[in-house]
Amino acid sequence: MESATQAQKMAGQPRWQRIILLSVLGYEAAGALSGGGLLVAAPGGRLMDMPVHIMHGVFRDFLIPGLILLGLGILNAAAFVTVFRRTHADWVVAGLGLGGLTVWFGVEIAVLRELHWLHVMWGLPVIVGALLVLPLVPPRHATIQKALLVCGIVASPLYVLATILGAMGFEGYDSKSQTVSELFAVGAPSTSLVDPLFITYSILWIAFGVGVWYAAGRKRALQIAACGLIGKEVAGVVVQLFFPMHLRGFAGTSSDPVHGILTFVGVIFFLTAMGFGATAFGKGFRLYSIGTLLICAVFGGLTGLYIPRMVANEPTPWMGIWERINIFAYLIWAAVLAIGLLRAPERPPGDSPSGRKEKPS
Repeated sequence: MESATQAQKMAGQPRWQRIILLSVLGYEAAGALSGGGLLVAAPGGRLMDMPVHIMHGVFRDFLIPGLILLGLGILNAAAFVTVFRRTHADWVVAGLGLGGLTVWFGVEIAVLRELHWLHVMWGLPVIVGALLVLPLVPPRHATIQKALLVCGIVASPLYVLATILGAMGFEGYDSKSQTVSELFAVGAPSTSLVDPLFITYSILWIAFGVGVWYAAGRKRALQIAACGLIGKEVAGVVVQLFFPMHLRGFAGTSSDPVHGILTFVGVIFFLTAMGFGATAFGKGFRLYSIGTLLICAVFGGLTGLYIPRMVANEPTPWMGIWERINIFAYLIWAAVLAIGLLRAPERPPGDSPSGRKEKPS
């Protein structure tokens, strides 16, 4: 049984992916252990040259953050060992370790109220590693895969519903001229309504991305599309929870530029998903995908032209319409992709997500 499990792991994750994942786990474990150890040794931040006041009073000193970071370092070190040994629980431990670091960076950025270049240096490998954990997850029954794909179909109308209800709960909001981001902006009266809906949408969308990964079979392009779907929504959650924009006419902070940057990153992710996902089916779907990409490029560009006017608190007629055409075109494309994958023939038994046959036990 153990040899069969190892064969399954090797089939589900190519050697180069495993090397990169091990490198990420080792890199993050070393950084967390050393950083956490230095913070615990000197809670005042002297050894890390970090003054306590940068936490804006959330913690008295760095002792508790140091202990948490130290624990995450131990967890990622354990993940390195389990992945190296190809144990049954390698995907669970690696997922917990990298997931814990994802939460850590999100909370850290929120506490510091700043996105530092070090967050990129340590945070990007976490995202890469998390995506490489997916091939380690044991293949599931076809019913579960279909349930994950259905999440994409459910998520699309939920997003549209959230924008409609948010506009109804925001007196003075004009869907024609205002963006979706303004529905969950700092101080917006619709925030308490749309936040739970958008978070639910994001969870469903990430689950959909996982479903696309498992449905990809040997199609590398479709696996990249799945990563794009997941990456776009991870960026969206970070924007919503930690970097919401400010209402027009109110002084913003450093979160507004970060909001714009991460929103652009999300756009790159979903364009990547559509570009590579276009190869999922035949010529008809490719042409449809190309058409959707052109729509997103045109109306995304029209939306971008209004950004300087929005920042200057000047009128932005049609900005909301252009943005919604862009967003809804993407949502419809994803729903079509989900329906197509649901109707596609199932992989033969023993066919791994990477498309390689698994050896029978």
